[in-house]
Amino acid sequence: MSPDLNALAIFALVAEERNFRAAAERIGVTRSAVSQTIRRLEETLGIALVQRTTRSVRLTEAGERLYADAAPALAGMQAAIEAAGNLGDRPRGRLTLAVSSIAESFLSGPLLASFTEQFPDVTLHVTVTDEEFDIVAEGYDAGVRLGEVIAQDMIAVPVSGDQRQLAVASPAYLEKSGTPAHPRDLAGHRCIGWRAGPHLAPYRWEFAENGKELEVAVAETITTTDMALMVRLAVAGAGITFGMEESFRREIDRGELVPVLEDFSPRFPGFYLYYPTRRNMAPKLRALIDHLRLAQRPG
Repeated sequence: MSPDLNALAIFALVAEERNFRAAAERIGVTRSAVSQTIRRLEETLGIALVQRTTRSVRLTEAGERLYADAAPALAGMQAAIEAAGNLGDRPRGRLTLAVSSIAESFLSGPLLASFTEQFPDVTLHVTVTDEEFDIVAEGYDAGVRLGEVIAQDMIAVPVSGDQRQLAVASPAYLEKSGTPAHPRDLAGHRCIGWRAGPHLAPYRWEFAENGKELEVAVAETITTTDMALMVRLAVAGAGITFGMEESFRREIDRGELVPVLEDFSPRFPGFYLYYPTRRNMAPKLRALIDHLRLAQRPG
């Protein structure tokens, strides 16, 4: 049976004070409690650690060896505990986030830049990934995903308004190939698809008609794992592509891309920051949540 850390800590106090009573006073217990703890530790180890007299305590050879080996480790643990406790007074330390690549408003720059400016003691580590995994098991503080794919046991805070997915194409492509009037018409068009990874299925082209999901088979002429390339290909007239409206907003505003099939593209809840629990939340994460909520307020 291994000795518990509390017993080792009390032994270290006895070794420092060379007196049971002084050690007991430092931790606010009785001399008898300290004596019993040392006796149980000796029984567990099967060897005497101290030699007691009426006035003082002397360590045996085994006691000297144990104290020499254990004291640095105990001091290190105490320092670690104090350092962790110090993180509770203000936002600081490393904050790790796993963020979907299509969370354009969150990743646009100003939101995170203003956060790090306001909280300079927080080091932000952002992994942009579309892989689905357990953020807790992988060591992340929080993640950002579409609300519909977040596990129900997570706490979720909105970081964007409602979203919609759009099919878009360049004016030149539509002039040459015509504008589809219904999602089924996509079968007669060149299409550009996106996939999160080379071994993953392409992103689904999802539409709705009369409040019901509409399944459409799209034969993609080009697929890519690079969303920026997908957008550039569409601008260049390579075909119709599909994705989050935010991904195309700049090109739409400049007239380089034109939305099609908008009547079949309903809005849905957008992106959320999610994390496992509200209990004992680190100040760095609380600061980010408050920052995001403030940014969502109108005006």
